Amino acid sequence: MEVQPTAVADERRHRTGLVMLFTGCGKGKTTAALGTLLRSWGWGWRTAVIQFIKAEGSDWGEIRAARRLGVEWHTTGAGFTWDKRDLAADAERARAAWEMAQGLIVSGDYDLVVLDEMTYPLSFGWLDQSAVLDWLSHNRPSHTTVVMTGRDAPPALVEFADLATDMRNLKHPHQRGLDAQRGLEY
Repeated sequence: MEVQPTAVADERRHRTGLVMLFTGCGKGKTTAALGTLLRSWGWGWRTAVIQFIKAEGSDWGEIRAARRLGVEWHTTGAGFTWDKRDLAADAERARAAWEMAQGLIVSGDYDLVVLDEMTYPLSFGWLDQSAVLDWLSHNRPSHTTVVMTGRDAPPALVEFADLATDMRNLKHPHQRGLDAQRGLEY
């Protein structure tokens, strides 16, 4: 059964968008966000992803799938760079990514926007968390769901979210010396 665009537009008027947060030290934060995105895409929702840390030009499996599905996808970071000490450049990239996110969200064109690794710019002070939360509370269209991921979510973000899940690492193949595998971790 194919979902018709007019049905999506009608449903949009009655939908309550959420702010969802997947945080914690365990694996699966981005995976959970992308599972949510895939489910919403399947119902005809317009979706977008902005990755705040992963490097521009990345060619992960999820990016390949998104291209095929027509999901708008932006990788805006320089990779996990905080050990390279160019924090000013990282902060500037985060601010530019947040401006892009604001444009996508406020447009009202998107039903679900994933802000992958959003907790890092908030935790590192690259973005003012009070300003971000205030902006979301006043500018996010009522039908738009925003999904955020990343470790060490600030307590204010956890409180702000409608759904907050803390991923815990109970067991991981890396502990047995297994490397990340294409198709499973990337």
